[in-house]
Amino acid sequence: MLSFRKTAQVHVYCPEEYQKLISKILRHHKINFVLNEFNLQRGLPKVVCHYRSAEMTAEQREFLVTATEMGAWVEPLISFLDRKVKYTETELLNADYFLQQKAFSILSNSGNKLWKRVFDFIASLIGIVCLSPILLLTAIAIKLESRGPALYKQRRVGLYNTEFSVIKFRSMRTDAEKDGAKWAQKNDSRVTRVGKFIRKTRLDELPQLINVLRGDMSIIGPRPEREIFIIKLEKSIPYYRFRHAVRPGITGLAQVKYPYGASTEDAIWKHKYDIYYIKHQSFLMDIKIILLTVKTILFAKGI
Repeated sequence: MLSFRKTAQVHVYCPEEYQKLISKILRHHKINFVLNEFNLQRGLPKVVCHYRSAEMTAEQREFLVTATEMGAWVEPLISFLDRKVKYTETELLNADYFLQQKAFSILSNSGNKLWKRVFDFIASLIGIVCLSPILLLTAIAIKLESRGPALYKQRRVGLYNTEFSVIKFRSMRTDAEKDGAKWAQKNDSRVTRVGKFIRKTRLDELPQLINVLRGDMSIIGPRPEREIFIIKLEKSIPYYRFRHAVRPGITGLAQVKYPYGASTEDAIWKHKYDIYYIKHQSFLMDIKIILLTVKTILFAKGI
């Protein structure tokens, strides 16, 4: 009978065709691991992770069951990494991750949904009232610098892939997209002087409190994206539209953990944090994100 063995190593089991991918990811995170070692001579490992176990042989799956019976910590590799690195390795995403519905309390818990909506409504209402002087001064500054409206609306994709009009302070010239839609870049020449400041301080996002009040958005969630970019991104990012299972947010885990970026690679990294947030969201996590957002605003760490 296999015995329990205390070790810092993580034993990972997966179908052979995924070994190269698993090795790359674990080495990137500098995790001490052993891959597909079924003939254990020194007893059962302490930590056992599996990936796509449904595609393994019956004997290999039986090994995982035995490990569970003997008291080893057995869990999906992607869940282990979630806890270890605090974001989701989207390269490992598959249907099994989303079918563990009990972990998505933000989606299935009606009480959780209710308090989040109540918090959003109250916070946005208080925010609009308390920040009205700043909103007014920002609008005046935009109007004084350049022609055009202080606010602008843009179609974005929200909850359940439903489009809505997001409201923002205008930070670019009115002809910014005369050549078509494109991501904003660092040091973008289309951004005005006032626009540069309100982007760095995130003041350009404040009118979205109206979207939150309406129910289009939440205070915290994945940032809403435009359909034209989503069509492109979902071709290279697994389950990209799953972000629409929750209301988009003014701020979010990706915004406070990852620097501003405007490329597919940046979108991939933000998706890692967005998926992690959707699965592990809690009241405490939301409070931490708000505090980190305030820090970002105070030290002007935006684009």
